[in-house]
Amino acid sequence: MSRLVVMGSGETAPTMARIHRELMAATPPGQAVMLDTPFAFQMNRDELVARTRLYFAQSVGREVDVVRWPPAAGDPAAGERSLALLDSATWVFAGPGSPTYALRCWRDTPVPAALTAVVRRGGTLVMGSAAAVTLGSHAVPVYEIYKVGADPVWEQGLDLLGGLTGLAAAVLPHYDNREGGTHDTRFCYLGELRLAALEHQLPDEVGVLGVDEHTAAVIDVAGASVRVLGNGRLSVRRRGVTTTCAPGSDIPLPRLDRLLGGDENGSVAPAVPVGQGEPADIPEVAPSSVREDADRARSAFDAALARGDTPGSVAAVLALESAIAAWRADTWQSGELEDARRVLRALVVRLGDLAQAGARDPGEVVGPYLDLLLELRRSARDRKDFTTSDLVRDRLVGLGVEVRDTAEGSSWRLPPV
Repeated sequence: MSRLVVMGSGETAPTMARIHRELMAATPPGQAVMLDTPFAFQMNRDELVARTRLYFAQSVGREVDVVRWPPAAGDPAAGERSLALLDSATWVFAGPGSPTYALRCWRDTPVPAALTAVVRRGGTLVMGSAAAVTLGSHAVPVYEIYKVGADPVWEQGLDLLGGLTGLAAAVLPHYDNREGGTHDTRFCYLGELRLAALEHQLPDEVGVLGVDEHTAAVIDVAGASVRVLGNGRLSVRRRGVTTTCAPGSDIPLPRLDRLLGGDENGSVAPAVPVGQGEPADIPEVAPSSVREDADRARSAFDAALARGDTPGSVAAVLALESAIAAWRADTWQSGELEDARRVLRALVVRLGDLAQAGARDPGEVVGPYLDLLLELRRSARDRKDFTTSDLVRDRLVGLGVEVRDTAEGSSWRLPPV
């Protein structure tokens, strides 16, 4: 099966591990490799390579080799070795970093043809985040626009998407990004205004293909269809009009082509979910960050504590510890990991407090004994043995137990813990 997979983000996060496993299981036998180009300019290149390889080894269960491109300076054979690795691979991955750096390194080299060949011979090409941006006919220089303040303008993309499928599109990962908080960072950090301006610069036949974060668009090139997996949606935008495809959707490539060109059955596509074929049982959305895992663990801990479920509280702590371990392998983790550790430590402290105070309601423990003492006191009063009845009451009060006598009988209340 020949597949091109576009991941919107989270390509080395726990959320995407299951998808990676399924993709690798369906890929023909052969070498699995990763291209480090998108982040090869970074000073911690070796660390990122090691962490990415660790992610695939531990979370996906597959060892991957590394294709270093651009090749090491001063080694004339390095480039040929890298290309030979790509030539033998049936599964290739490239992910986060800088789209424009990757384009500069790949354009006018044998790399684009080598990547295309992986798919044409029945393999799987997985491109996430920065690498995904390079797939279209046009590529957005996201860092230059968002971080440096450059005017919105397109870079020439590699157009591997068009070459493999015939689709004319600019690919935007991080499509539903919300990191900006008070400002719009949707559409790969462009926001609505900048994306609208960029759309007007596209040729008439080119649309925008957006992939949400922690989402994969799995394009079956041979079967001419795309399936949406993960937490979010695939969006087809044409001059401000958007068609969305929910998780689990299967969309024929000819329809996607018509949507991108703004001509489905002779009209602009409506901004509604695609078709009636979406599954009714969309799977539960997995946490898309370690912060979400921490929030869930805290809520589960609080709920268990409120109902006196000590094993449930312990389970919430253990679940958070497992989540932190899983997210530690994420190549592009942020400071959220330390925040999650802080939550974990706080929950452990609260478990210690619970052990000291006791999880059960004290009333449940001593209640039967207090009821018995009040019954003995009532019996003494019935016999007019007020000395004994007063002694019982005074001893209970001395222990902090409030005794109330009413016409309906006597009751007790323990002091607050």
